Amino acid sequence: MEALKTVSQQSLSEASATNSPALHLSPEDWARLSAVNARWNDDIVKNRAVVLEVYSPLVRHPENATIALTRDIAYGTDPRQCLDVFAPPGAEKAPVLVFVHGGAFTRGSKSVNGDIYDNVLYWFARQGFIGVNIEYRLAPAAPFPAGAQDTALAVDWIAANIARYGGDPDRIVLMGHSAGGSHVASYLLDPEIGVTPHPAVKAAILVSARLKLETLPGNPNAKNVAAYAGDDPEALARRSAITHVERCRWPVFIAIAENENRFLDSYGLEFAARLGMVRGAVPHVVQMLGHNHTSTVAHFNTKEEWLGRQLLEFLAPYL
Repeated sequence: MEALKTVSQQSLSEASATNSPALHLSPEDWARLSAVNARWNDDIVKNRAVVLEVYSPLVRHPENATIALTRDIAYGTDPRQCLDVFAPPGAEKAPVLVFVHGGAFTRGSKSVNGDIYDNVLYWFARQGFIGVNIEYRLAPAAPFPAGAQDTALAVDWIAANIARYGGDPDRIVLMGHSAGGSHVASYLLDPEIGVTPHPAVKAAILVSARLKLETLPGNPNAKNVAAYAGDDPEALARRSAITHVERCRWPVFIAIAENENRFLDSYGLEFAARLGMVRGAVPHVVQMLGHNHTSTVAHFNTKEEWLGRQLLEFLAPYL
């Protein structure tokens, strides 16, 4: 925890000066990232592949070798109900960061290529956390609310078992990206899920999260949303995390990209505004300048640490 404490005390004004990937990427990589940013919603899958090509070599930090990695631990009976644990040397009652990957509800995995999204958990493990990267069932085979229910099942497993890896079962933070952010928010807020969030959950981090479910013509993932949650507007509204924002009792950090999947930035801001009306103060919200929907998480464990340091500052009072 000393590493977490030291980093979290660094000045955010110092960190804000590095809020641009252009300062940390080579000119060639920055040109490639800028090019996909400019046309992000034209072909998300193709542009995402470029982002992975840019960042995968950069996230292979030398200190990754010091992190004990245990892969594919079952937390349920389905083959996709498994998780990876990342433990720093000498971990003892360390806070636990649980990451839920994206993939538009119908695709994706906790480790795309052995680098992404492992990079997120390696970075947090290097800051003194136990990192847990979870897999979950996908639509259409596992429709709503399967993703949120799997998140619940994984959290229960973590609370019951993480001590053997050096984690503190009473200090769990949930971090979801894209569809994973939807699952995290639904797990915490939606009464239709049929579970009570574990009391060990101390905070939620929603990165480029889908907080409103809809199948609008401009939504590049409309078919994927329909495969998971249907296409009836009333049902989609009822199943949207943003509808249940008044049930939120956790500290929330929202991050959106400058070049976001269409509408997700607006939904993140709307969620924050609604939560602000309930609480009398808006939650933490940041926009990642120069980033897109994928690079908001793909950049973790590189020289660019602006978002990571803000997250440590945000989490410190609750851990």
